Amino acid sequence: MYYTLEGLNKLKAELDQLVSVERPAISQQIAEARDKGDLSENAEYDAAKNAQGMLELKISKLQEVIRNAKIIDESKLDNSKVLILSTVKIKNTKNNASMTYTLVPENEADLKAGKISVNSPIAKGLLGKSVGETVEIQVPAGKMNFEIVEIVR
Repeated sequence: MYYTLEGLNKLKAELDQLVSVERPAISQQIAEARDKGDLSENAEYDAAKNAQGMLELKISKLQEVIRNAKIIDESKLDNSKVLILSTVKIKNTKNNASMTYTLVPENEADLKAGKISVNSPIAKGLLGKSVGETVEIQVPAGKMNFEIVEIVR
């Protein structure tokens, strides 16, 4: 999986939160439930043990993702074409509405922040194109034409 440095740092911060805050909290819950007596009929103990199992699974998956992550080197990317990590300003040729999107790895997509996945229909239609080109993109609402106005990093 490819990540930006920012995206990888977010994953590391989440892992740190899980390990240093969540794990001790669940251990405390298990200890408190154990102190209440008979474990065979203790619903709090069972719930805490289940939560611990889910947390440990999440931690191990995050550790694996971080171990296998590859950081994208922006300095080696061409600015003349739309590529991953490009910030692209496009204009709808039908209504002249302008939009700006940054193309990011799928796991870092956040439409509210203007970050769309390189696997989205719009990004797929823009990849490899240059400023001034008009592209026809199939979106759920039908085919739309966009002109690439600007590409920056």
